[in-house]
Amino acid sequence: MAGNTDEKKSGLLTRRQALLSIATITAGAAVAPRLVFGAAPAKNRIKFAAIGDFGTGDESQAGIAAQIMRDHKTSPLDLVIAVGDNIYPDGGGRHFAKKFERPYSGLIKEGVKFHAVLGNHDVRDGRKDQCQYPLFNMSGQCYYTLKKGDGLAEFFMADSTDFDAIQAGWLESALRESTAKWKIAVFHHPIYSSGETHGSDLGLRRRIEPLLTRYGVNVVLSGHDHIYERAKPQQDIQYFVTGAGGKVRRNDIDMRSPFRAVSFDEDNHYLQMEIEDQQISFQAITGSGSVIDQGAIKQGAMTASGR
Repeated sequence: MAGNTDEKKSGLLTRRQALLSIATITAGAAVAPRLVFGAAPAKNRIKFAAIGDFGTGDESQAGIAAQIMRDHKTSPLDLVIAVGDNIYPDGGGRHFAKKFERPYSGLIKEGVKFHAVLGNHDVRDGRKDQCQYPLFNMSGQCYYTLKKGDGLAEFFMADSTDFDAIQAGWLESALRESTAKWKIAVFHHPIYSSGETHGSDLGLRRRIEPLLTRYGVNVVLSGHDHIYERAKPQQDIQYFVTGAGGKVRRNDIDMRSPFRAVSFDEDNHYLQMEIEDQQISFQAITGSGSVIDQGAIKQGAMTASGR
């Protein structure tokens, strides 16, 4: 595949222009300016970072970890959501110190809790190590729910590496019983992705999307493809792929994808989100602090407005 300097055409726009067209706010701007979120966590506000495919133990992971820490110092995080492939190459506990505890030592010392789901690499050496790892806060369960903000938000942390009938029944029950204002589903394999290496998991889509739409899920976070993407809302649900927290796969976006709103594969990134009563603000941020996408998801009108 062509290198980073190669420009693929998408209509009248170069590939880079197409990638950034919705993320810019003025003609010719390279990136959007940073939003300033609330100065301190509160019960009516939840701020978190979402990272995926990050457990490499290399400089790319360290760069993203350092940028998350800088942002946390400016505006504290309540938690971090890990969307899978948390530890390469096989998820084994022998890698935890190098590929998790060292890169994120600052956040861990600050008391910021990570809450993880499993990716395909995480289960190659079995599920036990990660599901029982105290710093991933899974409490021995490979899928679970996480409630935050006195009813403001509930996260449904699913295991897409083995989404069987038993787990589907659990998810339906958990969604049906939830009274949270915002419902956020988290699982590794995206059901909407313009990544050329993996793309949308259509089998998982057939099994899980009816539950997400029936019970009013607002946002879905996934990884697996090593890119950033915000899809156009699908059946009133906003889908994100945040799969380049350690590994990025350059030139891997299908520019013809009909549901692609904003995509980016030129650098590592993480996703920062802040949940409030009437909206969720979001920013996708590179290791250098550049914003590649930002906007807000409004309660009751599921159209994310990128800037």
